[in-house]
Amino acid sequence: MKTTILAIAGILLASVSYAEDSVQYWMKIKATDKYERSLVAATGVTIETVREDFVVALGNESEKKALDELGILEVSFPMTAEMDFPARDSAYHNYDEMTKKLQDLMAIHSNIASMQSIGKTYEGRDIWAVRISGQLAQADQLPAVVFMGGHHAREHLSIELPIFYVEYLLTEYAKGNPRIQSLVNSRDIHIIPMVNPDGAEYDIASGSYRSWRKNRARNSGNSFGVDLNRNYGFGWGGQGASSNPNSDTFRGPMAFSEPETKAIKKYVEDHQNITILLSFHTFSQLILYPFGHVYDDIPVVRDRQVHEVMAKKMATWNGYTPEKSSDLYLAAGDTTDWSYGEHKIISFTFELDPGDSGWGSGGFYPGAEIIPSVQQKNLEPVLYLIDYADNPYRALDAERGPIFKP
Repeated sequence: MKTTILAIAGILLASVSYAEDSVQYWMKIKATDKYERSLVAATGVTIETVREDFVVALGNESEKKALDELGILEVSFPMTAEMDFPARDSAYHNYDEMTKKLQDLMAIHSNIASMQSIGKTYEGRDIWAVRISGQLAQADQLPAVVFMGGHHAREHLSIELPIFYVEYLLTEYAKGNPRIQSLVNSRDIHIIPMVNPDGAEYDIASGSYRSWRKNRARNSGNSFGVDLNRNYGFGWGGQGASSNPNSDTFRGPMAFSEPETKAIKKYVEDHQNITILLSFHTFSQLILYPFGHVYDDIPVVRDRQVHEVMAKKMATWNGYTPEKSSDLYLAAGDTTDWSYGEHKIISFTFELDPGDSGWGSGGFYPGAEIIPSVQQKNLEPVLYLIDYADNPYRALDAERGPIFKP
């Protein structure tokens, strides 16, 4: 069955029109297992909700036509501002607001925190990274963890969590919270709240949400944007990432073609002490771990086990479902496949709340009222990852104590 689906997917991709597709469609599509979901993903749509016998996806006209020709499209209709684009929520941080907040926090807590631009986007915006440690001058000698958000423009909630955790760590340290002081004094914590500033700003620039996903690179054929979470190098170009520049999952002309993913690559590789990585996304309430580009498990048994055990432990706090990424569907070129596959960093993706799509009360735009509860339910997982950065394998019963060596 797997071979058949991959063959169909190849034919399907070859048949997708490269014409400009400006209208986005909401689609309910028949799919009963990871192989059928991978077939759906191979068209270039973005799967947003997974259920036992169907998925909900967003896609353009040519992708909708391809699914209809396969006979698996059950319901579809064009999306409009009245349906899924609520008015801007002022509690969310736009780029300038985020930048100022981080700068203000750095000024107050300069003894344990610094902020730097790790690169510039296509439109010239800085990609900001915050570094927190009680031993900033010697931080490279400490075990490190990196958190990031905002790979996808419309996933604004994924930006709010990293901003909150910067503020929480700094203010709780200043208050004398013994747990936070112990963690900060013994760790090197990196937080990159908004990987895709251009896309995030474009999504809100009109005063109504645009449901934009990609960055703002100018492609051939007068189309825009690369899916940054399909542009990483490990497994790049495989199934679940589109070669169509009009697709929401367009992988780019080559791995690491984009300034944003180049910046993340260089930053991670410049900090060899990083042992754990977490990338925040929305939505679906999932804890995902490698691999996403193949159905195979991580071949190193202990590495597979530590991902599974840590994911299950974090799920006890946030209530999310832990699973291997490709158990949903294949998606090639994502962040965590690269960070683990290339650098053996223990890596997770959190698909945050809500658990489902919905007009005005779910999906990518659930409203500002959801922010505090999602920040709080994921606080313990974040602190857990910071704690275990000295030796993630402590999560396994067979390992005790730190093993980090700078």
